[in-house]
Amino acid sequence: MTNSTKVKIIGAAILLFVMSGIGYFLWANGSDSSKTAPPVTKTFLKFDTVIQLKLYGDEAAEKHLEDIEKLLDRIDQQINMSNPESEISRVNAAAGKEAVSVSQDTFDLVKKAVEYAQATEGTFDPSIGSLVKLWRIGAGGVHPPADHLIEQAKSLVNYRDIELDEKNRTIKLAKAGMSIDLGAIGKGYAGDLVSDFLRQEKVGSALIDLGGSTIMALGSKPGGDVWRIGLQDPDRERGEQIAIVQLRDETIGTSGVYERYFIDNGIRYHHILDPATGAPTQNGIKSVTIIGGTATAGDALSTAAIVKGLQEGLAFLEQTPDVEGMFIMEDNKVYVTSGLNGKIKLTSPQYILVDED
Repeated sequence: MTNSTKVKIIGAAILLFVMSGIGYFLWANGSDSSKTAPPVTKTFLKFDTVIQLKLYGDEAAEKHLEDIEKLLDRIDQQINMSNPESEISRVNAAAGKEAVSVSQDTFDLVKKAVEYAQATEGTFDPSIGSLVKLWRIGAGGVHPPADHLIEQAKSLVNYRDIELDEKNRTIKLAKAGMSIDLGAIGKGYAGDLVSDFLRQEKVGSALIDLGGSTIMALGSKPGGDVWRIGLQDPDRERGEQIAIVQLRDETIGTSGVYERYFIDNGIRYHHILDPATGAPTQNGIKSVTIIGGTATAGDALSTAAIVKGLQEGLAFLEQTPDVEGMFIMEDNKVYVTSGLNGKIKLTSPQYILVDED
């Protein structure tokens, strides 16, 4: 394959470690304490990615994993755009024609997506499906589309044209050709439902790994210590981390431009599209990591922050409650929101943490 048509897909963004109190790294398998029972674990292939669960404590049971798999299957079947019978596919097929009745899960997810679009002033936009289909990044696309095709697809992107009828639980797209794409937040939403289920079942300690890009730490590590999470270095092989963060009953999620892309005539075109330009962002950001909040929020806000760019993205996250952010730039400088000052430990000498105070 020539350089002009090079395509690369890298799925992992977050490397998970559990660190012992004296600094040794151990995989999160419960083996760091002989007094801790091994976790109940399972790996699922859902949402076109690998989801891993580790449940700790006396309340954890195989039955929970069976129930979680059913939950994930339900959500996947409702929002999977590759399934023409899914609810989202039916909504898209009826664009410009009629409202479509959907399940409560699908309605709630689309409603949340529209709310995040409003909060981010459209830098995250769930109606971006026409552009995603046009560029086909990660799905076989190897050349940028013609400008007139980008303009045509861009004219169909506007979250304000998603009409939600809460009383009748219907969704309608105002213009023919519009398309909802929930790929940016569907996985996070499913993760939040899994977390809610485990809390209802009194499982107080668990790790939910959503394809390597999002880690949900439920409660504390067995024994009461914090979870220590290693962030994947976007320029290195899987297992090489750039920093370590500590979590207790929190979520961490990363969006990066290195995950899916193609290179054409020396220019990298990645999968994070700017709704305003209709093209991949080109602003020097390699990745944005969101710490805190829900997995759904992390997915939406990390995408929006990349589109906004460094300065606007930092300012936006500073004003957003309950979350902090870390930006990794192409020049290997790292910027964090004020709430992370003194809490991020870089472990790679090639990166520089910039103090903006």
